[in-house]
Amino acid sequence: MGIVDSIAGQLFGGGGAQSNVLKAVMSVLGNQQEGGLTGLVNKLKESGLGDIVNSWISTGKNLPITPEQIQQGLGSDMITKLAARAGVSTDDIASHLSQLLPQVVDKLTPEGKIPQGDLLSKGMDLLKGLMK
Repeated sequence: MGIVDSIAGQLFGGGGAQSNVLKAVMSVLGNQQEGGLTGLVNKLKESGLGDIVNSWISTGKNLPITPEQIQQGLGSDMITKLAARAGVSTDDIASHLSQLLPQVVDKLTPEGKIPQGDLLSKGMDLLKGLMK
């Protein structure tokens, strides 16, 4: 079992589709050409979800997000791309992302701000903490 599968197991109690969704999300977050974490956060904020996303970044409680809000916030192109990468339907990816994104963004921003530099390495280090 790889690190991503282990993380998915910690987040969701199993691997499978959730593991594939996590891999798809990490591929986006680690890819600066796709905007990385900053791009994802900005996309959600521009769609009117700033209060929700800011709660994930802050050190307080994470506000929930619905699959419909995920679809609205990320747009059909990003949802379709993530669904294809994860091998699930667009409805399934939105549902998984509504559970996954608050936790991933929260773990990637432990000090209440988006880290600079090699986010993928920092993110994997932070997410490894879920396995302890």
